[in-house]
Amino acid sequence: MNHTRPFMKNRYLVGGPITPLLISELMTLGNDDTGAGAVSIFIGKVRGDEIEGKRVTAIEYSAYEEMAVREADGIVNTVRSAFSDVRSVLILHSMGVVRAGEASLFIMVTAGRRDQASRACRHTLEMVKEKLPIWKKELF
Repeated sequence: MNHTRPFMKNRYLVGGPITPLLISELMTLGNDDTGAGAVSIFIGKVRGDEIEGKRVTAIEYSAYEEMAVREADGIVNTVRSAFSDVRSVLILHSMGVVRAGEASLFIMVTAGRRDQASRACRHTLEMVKEKLPIWKKELF
């Protein structure tokens, strides 16, 4: 992942959209873990919603970065504690402008079994939406 590092703000935040290339690289993480039988992934994309007669063309994301890192660390620890079979939890959220149709959130959970992976991924998503100090501004 060396050529993607300049875009990384820290281990949870990336400048701009989460590109297909970055997603494919992230999906190879942990491939050497032969005890991981399941990988559950959530990819959140910017929708081109219509709001009050105007079409959303992009969202600009901002965050309290230090707090976002602390909260994301806490989410990872909580998920790993709550789901005994979970082997890894990866959270990546965009900062800055992300156009409609582009990805802005990537969550990947690996576990020994599919039930734990899928339930832990959903739990991670709900905690990210509830706890991360990330704000969005629709651009029209």
